Amino acid sequence: MVMTGLSMLNAGLTTQMLLSLFRVKGIVHWGIAGNANEDLQIGDVTIPEYWAHVSLWNWQRFGDGKDNELPLEAAGDYTREYGFLNFSDYTVGQSNPELSANHLNSIWYQPEEIFPASGEPEERQHAFWVPASKRYYALAKKLEGMELPACVNATTCLPRAPRVTRVSKGCSANVFLDNAEYRQFLRKQFGCTPVEMESAAVALVAHTQGVPFLTIRSLSDLAGGGSALGNEASTFIDIAAKNAVEVMLKFVPLLGKGGDEMDDGAAADM
Repeated sequence: MVMTGLSMLNAGLTTQMLLSLFRVKGIVHWGIAGNANEDLQIGDVTIPEYWAHVSLWNWQRFGDGKDNELPLEAAGDYTREYGFLNFSDYTVGQSNPELSANHLNSIWYQPEEIFPASGEPEERQHAFWVPASKRYYALAKKLEGMELPACVNATTCLPRAPRVTRVSKGCSANVFLDNAEYRQFLRKQFGCTPVEMESAAVALVAHTQGVPFLTIRSLSDLAGGGSALGNEASTFIDIAAKNAVEVMLKFVPLLGKGGDEMDDGAAADM
């Protein structure tokens, strides 16, 4: 058991160190996250099937639009496949296009360039949505009926008891997200539920090394909203963190019930 520290860099380095120093059969990563899915609440524990890194961008020059090819796009370095964020769409005064134009223009989201251990040397591949282990994700369904505490203390309780839920997608970036407009953009564009700063790095390293992984993320706040007084994480971080640990402690023993099929490799879990 190790602590990664904050950010994609720390999470990626820690994961690679684990794989380099120990004979790791699988990775279970857990912690707290912001929430981009308004159907869920603080304290809910999410287990995504896919993770994406959403802070790798090609930043477009002012004057170019969505039909303009990006620099180095023809060489396969960059793509317009995953969509863009146009800063002008969020400028006050949209009724006047000339005044609402923004010199920051647009950012285009990019997949990671990866070189999997199972691939040919120097033959690059790209990865945007990185899947969790199929077996681990299936096992996680057994946790969806868990009972989790709803109260921080005698006077501060959540509206309902938190739940464990498997979700489709989680998104990571080197950003602490406390902005409602960007939260809603990520939800609409990518379908994110947890939004945080590490899990996609863990996913990418595990994926390139062929090691099964799963991430458990408890929601500590509705990113950028939910309270006019400030970010809710300061109030609910303790219960969110404890819920993530409780779910992890229930999940890990499930891995021992699948027999010894992993002794010869990770293929059965990927």
